[in-house]
Amino acid sequence: MILYVHIPFCHRICPYCSFYKHTPGNTDLRAFIAAITDEAQWQRQSLEQHKATLGTITSLYLGGGTPSMLSPRHLDLLFGGLNEAFDLSQTHITLEANPATFNHSKAKRFKELGVTRTSLGIQSFSPHVLQTLGREHSPQQARESVHILRDAGMEEINIDLMFSVPGQSEEDWQHSLDTAIGLEPDHISAYNLTYEEDTEFIQRLTHGEFRDDEATNAEYYSLADRSLSDAGFLHYETSNYAQPGKESQHNRSYWLGHDYLGLGPSAVSTIQGRRWQNLPDTARYIQNITSVGHAMADSETIDEEAYRIERIALLLRTREGVPVKYLQHSPAGSVQELLDNRLAEIDNHHLRLIHEGPMLVDPIAAKLI
Repeated sequence: MILYVHIPFCHRICPYCSFYKHTPGNTDLRAFIAAITDEAQWQRQSLEQHKATLGTITSLYLGGGTPSMLSPRHLDLLFGGLNEAFDLSQTHITLEANPATFNHSKAKRFKELGVTRTSLGIQSFSPHVLQTLGREHSPQQARESVHILRDAGMEEINIDLMFSVPGQSEEDWQHSLDTAIGLEPDHISAYNLTYEEDTEFIQRLTHGEFRDDEATNAEYYSLADRSLSDAGFLHYETSNYAQPGKESQHNRSYWLGHDYLGLGPSAVSTIQGRRWQNLPDTARYIQNITSVGHAMADSETIDEEAYRIERIALLLRTREGVPVKYLQHSPAGSVQELLDNRLAEIDNHHLRLIHEGPMLVDPIAAKLI
């Protein structure tokens, strides 16, 4: 089983982000940390009572929001509580971080607490692109953050980059790729900007101020693929590139359909075919944990068909592809059409996208479902 902890706090709200997040405001951070650790204890006991097998927690991912903005004291309390609830002695731990939120001493504390991988939300090394995205760090801070983590002994570093940002030129995108490669991270995620509901960016797109151009998306995607592949990174998922053996263990568990437990406001869990989401409201989350021990809200059953559909949508994005057993009920002729058009191949009982296929993964998945 894998574990996710959602820390919803950000110093500044990025205009493209649709995840549940907010500034700390008047939130009692000590009470919030206590709620997370209390929920961890409640969920562990609940799972044991329902005969669910916790097994080894193979991966813990702290996401957000900005987990790295928590103070060392709050991080100590958080990790202390999580270690009391679960055995994390053999767990691969990833912490999402903003380059503007930590220094040398704090990075060393990450390492001392057991963090083995830090994912840096850099997005760009061009000042005007960072400004468009509402990021609070500078290109220099971004570069320095990688060196700080290396000096602290961090085992693995990921850099998040984003392309097709309004006002971002091809030269801007190449500069970000080249700079990231030069910093020698273990992993690079190259995401196509998507316009999500309830964000400032979707409003500006709707009003015609921004434009989502498929040709530009494809061009920048291809540029990333060439640059990162030539630099020795393995393109193992549509948006993810890794040095050999440095793939994201946590994300691979999601793609493969492993059970996962989510803690914190808005966090999602899926265990033994049951999926639920916590309240997407930090104040109510803390209140519910204090009063009843959990904050579970929406719940659904993931039946065999729903599981099959998710495997197609997620595994089709991977280098290995989707096992053909999940395609037995796909529309007649849909698989053969992909093979005939050289968009996919069957290799070792998996349907794998090739050539232009990976750039069309979403519409292809829709046809196979």
